[in-house]
Parts: sequence; C-alpha cells; structure tokens
Amino acid sequence: MGHGHFRLLEGFPADTLAFEATGEIDHDAYTKELIPAIEARIAAEGKVKLLYVLGEDFTGYTLGAMFQDTRVGVEHLSKFARIGVVSDVAWIRNGVRMFAPLMPCPVRTFTRADLAEAKTWIQATDHPPAGPGIAATGTLPLAEDMTPEADELIPPKG
Repeated sequence: MGHGHFRLLEGFPADTLAFEATGEIDHDAYTKELIPAIEARIAAEGKVKLLYVLGEDFTGYTLGAMFQDTRVGVEHLSKFARIGVVSDVAWIRNGVRMFAPLMPCPVRTFTRADLAEAKTWIQATDHPPAGPGIAATGTLPLAEDMTPEADELIPPKG
C-alpha cells in the first residue's frame, strides 16, 4: 500500500484535533504530518482534545512510528484534555485501555461502528475524571463467599 498518512478530519471545534490514519503509518507520517498539527493546535489552544481514527485501510505501524507515538505522548501528555481512539483492531483498543489509567485526561476507545458516539464524546465540554471510566462501586467478595458449600460438591445419590 505504500506510506501511510494522517488526514485531518474537518468539522470539529478549535480545541479538538481529529484525524484518520490510513495505510502503514511510519516515522515520516508522525514527524511531517501529525506532530506539527498537534504542536500547532497546542500552541493556539493550550489543551486539546484528540480523536484518533484508524481508517478501514489502516494496516499498522512501523517501529519508528511507535517510537514517535510514545515521544508525542510523553512530551505533550499534560496538554491533552481528552483522547478518543477509534479502531476495529482489538490489540490497539486493548493497549489504549491498558495505559488509560496512567493518563492525566479521560481516554476512551470506540469501534468504527461507534464513530458518531466518539465524535460526540470528544467534543463534550464536561470534565469527567481521568482514566478509563471504570467505576468501582462495589466490593470484591471474599474467597470463602465464592467457595461452594461442601455438599454442593458431592453428587446426589440415586
């Protein structure tokens, strides 16, 4: 397919940077397309909301692209107000969810079928707590509460 690209998605507020990744994203796509766009938007807006859509023809990342992705995250971590990632690739959604609790801003993943929901969420003006949005409202049962009674383990006679 050749080099991948980041395509800016239109129709979002000034504080929201939305883009779609296509093809195989490499180091050059980050350094020539994505990083300048992020840095320009941060310079203009302060904090930005980032919607990252992995297009239907997205095929993956090169090692250089993964390094640049990490670099962008580390250098600009405090400048993101919220981050949404849209992908049908399970390992990408799972990876984002794994690191979401470490992020200082709300982070959510969406499937491509939920793109409209992702667009609504990224533009919201409320300030939800950081992390993956996992509510811990209950308590964990004690181990003895989960162990079946001894008579439940013995099959009935007859």
